[in-house]
Amino acid sequence: MSTTHTISELAREFGVTTRTIRFYEDQGLLNPAREGTNRVFSNRDRVRLKLALRGKRLGFSLAEIRELFELYDISRDERKQLEEFLSRLERRRAHLEQQREDIEIMLNEISFFANQCRRLLRDKPTGQESKSAA
Repeated sequence: MSTTHTISELAREFGVTTRTIRFYEDQGLLNPAREGTNRVFSNRDRVRLKLALRGKRLGFSLAEIRELFELYDISRDERKQLEEFLSRLERRRAHLEQQREDIEIMLNEISFFANQCRRLLRDKPTGQESKSAA
């Protein structure tokens, strides 16, 4: 594997746009070297891009991802890094489980009202107009 990568290579590898990669750079997640006007990404940048994209899929904001990267950059204690990441994962899981519960409640309410509407439509003679609400 090459020790440096172009923005186009990374975009192709990870299925993102070059604009996304430039945005991640602007957010401080990547720090490519410059050769004239060209960005030259190191393997470290490649790994950070991979982790950032994984973090986004897990629902973390770019600010949260940057904080995790900063923790990694300033701390040599891998245990502390892992504990912090685990804590954030657990909070994220709790949030998603709450969302799932909320969605289930909403789906049940939708089913209830849809069934109520079907029943009213079934019981109402055709052509009769009424201003009653569900």
